[in-house]
Amino acid sequence: MSPTYEKLAQAVSADEKVLALLETVPEPKQQPNLLLGVVRLLGGPVDDPADFHDFTVTNWPAIEAELRSRATQTNEAGRCALLLPVLSSLPQPLALLEVGAAAGLGLYPDRYTYRYGDHEIGSGGPVLDCALTGTTPPTLLPEVVWRAGLDLNPLQITVPADVAWLEALIWPEHQHRRDRLRAAAAVAAADPPTLIRGDLVDDLLGLAARAPADATLVVFHTSVLYQVPAARRAAFVALVRELPGHWISVEGPDVMAYRGLPSAPDGALHNVLALDGTPLAWTRGHGQAMAWFA
Repeated sequence: MSPTYEKLAQAVSADEKVLALLETVPEPKQQPNLLLGVVRLLGGPVDDPADFHDFTVTNWPAIEAELRSRATQTNEAGRCALLLPVLSSLPQPLALLEVGAAAGLGLYPDRYTYRYGDHEIGSGGPVLDCALTGTTPPTLLPEVVWRAGLDLNPLQITVPADVAWLEALIWPEHQHRRDRLRAAAAVAAADPPTLIRGDLVDDLLGLAARAPADATLVVFHTSVLYQVPAARRAAFVALVRELPGHWISVEGPDVMAYRGLPSAPDGALHNVLALDGTPLAWTRGHGQAMAWFA
C-alpha cells in the first residue's frame, strides 16, 4: 500500500474544489490512481495535500487533457515470476500473446533473472524476487520464438513519454519497482514487441492466427479482467478456451471464480494463477510471492 496516496486520497475526498473539477471529466476518468499518476507525470507534488490542491487547481487544463487521453496501465515485470513455473513446464518453443499488454514488459519471461529464495535462474535483465511455497522452483527458462500483445491503448517502450507514464503510475514509496521497470524497459527496447491496438474479444483471434504453427500458443493476462465488464469478460473466456495451445490467467478470485479454493496464505490481497481454467496457486499482485496449492 501507499501511505502517501492514502493520506492524499482522504484529503481529496473532502476537497470540494478538486472534486468539482473531476466531475467535468467522464466518470471512468475520475479514478484516484489516474488523477494521482497524471499529477506526478506533470511534475506535481503528492507529499502534501495543500500543495497537491494548489497544483491541481492551477494546472487543471493540462491535467484534464491528460486524464481524458490516459488510462491506468500497470506494467509489472515482476509478475513474470508467477508465470515462469507454468511457462517452463509447457511444450517448447512458445508463442506468447499477452492480453492487456500495456508496453509489453510481460512478454520477456525468457530474458529476466528470477530468485525464488536461494534458487536463482537466468542471467539478464532485472532480478525478480518471488517467495515461492508449495512447489519446487523452475529450473529452466522458456524458449520464446514469438511474442505479441493486445491492448486498447498500447504503449511504446521506445517512447520516453510512455515510459514516464508507466513510472508515474508506480506508488511514490516503491523505488524498487521503478528500478525494475527501467531494467525491464531496457530489455524490451532492445527488441520491441509486436503490440496491437485492439479489443480482447474482437481482435484476439486475428492476432492469435499470426503465431507460428510450430510453437505452443500461450495466451495470458495478469490483473486485467477486473477492468472488463462481466458480459465481455465471459465472452473472452469462452473465446480463449477454444484456441489451440494454453491459457494462463492471474486474476482476483472475485473476477475469475473457482470452486473449492483453499484459504489464502494470509490476509493480504491475492490473485489466483490458473492454467486452462484450473487454479494452481495464490499470488501477490506484483509477483512478490506465490503459494502453490495444486
